[in-house]
Amino acid sequence: MVISIVIGVAAAVVGVACGFVLRKYIGEARVSTAETRARKILEDAEREAENLKREAEVERKETVITLRSEAERELKSKRSEMQRQERRLSQREETLEAKEGEAEKREKRITSWEEHLKSQESKLMKAAAEQKRLVEKVARMSVNEAKEYLLQSISEDVKRESAVFIKEEEAQAREEADKRARKIISLAIQRCASEHVAETTVSVVPLPTDEMKGRIIGREGRNIRTFENLTGINLIIDDTPEAVILSSFDPVRREIARLTLEKLISDGRIQPARIEEMYEKSKAEVENEIREAGEEAAFEVGLHNLNKELVRALGRLKFRTSYGQNVLMHSLEVSHLSGIMAAELGLDVKLPRRAGLLHDIGKAIDHEVEGSHALIGAELAKRLSESNLVCHAVEAHHGEVEVRTIEAVLVQAADAISAARPGARRETLESYIKRLEKLETLADSFPGVEKAYAMQAGREIRIMVQPESVDDDGSVALARDIRKEVEEQLDYPGQIKVMVIRETRVVEYAK
Repeated sequence: MVISIVIGVAAAVVGVACGFVLRKYIGEARVSTAETRARKILEDAEREAENLKREAEVERKETVITLRSEAERELKSKRSEMQRQERRLSQREETLEAKEGEAEKREKRITSWEEHLKSQESKLMKAAAEQKRLVEKVARMSVNEAKEYLLQSISEDVKRESAVFIKEEEAQAREEADKRARKIISLAIQRCASEHVAETTVSVVPLPTDEMKGRIIGREGRNIRTFENLTGINLIIDDTPEAVILSSFDPVRREIARLTLEKLISDGRIQPARIEEMYEKSKAEVENEIREAGEEAAFEVGLHNLNKELVRALGRLKFRTSYGQNVLMHSLEVSHLSGIMAAELGLDVKLPRRAGLLHDIGKAIDHEVEGSHALIGAELAKRLSESNLVCHAVEAHHGEVEVRTIEAVLVQAADAISAARPGARRETLESYIKRLEKLETLADSFPGVEKAYAMQAGREIRIMVQPESVDDDGSVALARDIRKEVEEQLDYPGQIKVMVIRETRVVEYAK
């Protein structure tokens, strides 16, 4: 048993030793194999690197050879181009030398011709001087005298012919203009026929009974005093049966007073507090009516950008009359007439219509501001940002300012047409003629006056004076004296322009 154990142990020891030896031998063999493989891989890498090096050297040599050949070719092409340019330059030099020779030959020929021309010119000058001497000898006058005589005769002929031509052209143009103007005006009048208006500066309010007059007056006159103080008008209560009269130069105030009184009469309660209440209501109604009237007038002529203050001033014209003609209706008529005439002349109709509608705008405030309504209206329009053309047409429509634009001429003509058409103004023909005759007679009464003519419906008087009796300074004094007499002796609306004309005419007839 022991022997078996010893043998087993010995066998185990021998096995372990054999395994160690065998493992060591195998490891050494593997190491040797790995080293062999590494040497082989290193040798292969060295051979591969040597091959790549040789290939790169070959490629470099080939690139150098290629670049060298390309540089040689480019150098050859540049050399050939330079040779061609040298040949061209040599050819140009030869051509320039030939042209220079020709130029020298031409210069010599020109010099010889100049010398020949100078000799000919001297000969001609001598011949012209001799001819001039002979002409002066034959004509018995110098060259300057002959020039002066010739120019004078030609100038006189030209003046005579131009004067005849201008006269004929002016006569023809005047005739054509008259025909054209008559046609345009007649067409405008036919297309614009407004209503006839007859209004006054007083308003009559009917009463239900005469007893109402006492109630209007009130105890100790307190009602009538309150009414007049509030409205600013005169309330006339006389013997007229069942009626009272409201009198005022301000048509808007008169209309407010009329509505107030009618409301009081309808209500029956007439006392100071009630008068104030009805006055405020009537004032609001009239203000609303003024605004609506202005807006309707602007809409009728196609104006949509008017200032609100101008619209209100237009509405106030509804209650204003001139010789019985309603001013707002007159302004609308002038606007339409101006637009029609502008269309006939091929002009833009918007500006004449606008100026025509606003031409009497000054009458809405002329009782508040001093001056003529034309200048007041122009100032108002300018203040409210209207254009210079519109302002000029407004200020010039009565000739107070010299007319400078065609729009102003159209408004002036339309205003005259609207005022002069039959039935437009209340004034009768007899009173109208008497007023004009009185104006002319007053001007004729001054010494030195040859004839006086009333123009523009009595708004202008033109006085022709005798030139040998009245000089220029005397004309100024005469106009001032006539103006003073007109202001003192005549009653007239607006203003009258006094124009003194002094001229001398000389007429000769060639037979």
